[in-house]
Amino acid sequence: MSTVTPVTDATFRAEVLESELPVVVDIWAAWCGPCKAVAPILDQLAGEYAGRVKIVKVDADQNPETVTAAGVTSIPTLGFYRNGERADVLIGAQPKPVYATKIEELLA
Repeated sequence: MSTVTPVTDATFRAEVLESELPVVVDIWAAWCGPCKAVAPILDQLAGEYAGRVKIVKVDADQNPETVTAAGVTSIPTLGFYRNGERADVLIGAQPKPVYATKIEELLA
């Protein structure tokens, strides 16, 4: 089973912008209740889409450069990246089918 990969300000470019696979970026924080609700859903999706989509996590408190560059004003924020560009974004916790639909759109 695949897992969600932690990404930092230092590794964001290599892990997300230069990724050959589409990437889902979860911007979260340890104190954020809705972020904790999203985490197991993303773990499931990472396993289901292993080899086709990379799912990564960015701790908002530890990585201010990435948070600022992404224009994040609320967490959780999920960015959907393809070919180094953000194709879509979802703000706030969503049910698994919403994330799965966005991933399918990313793969289309």
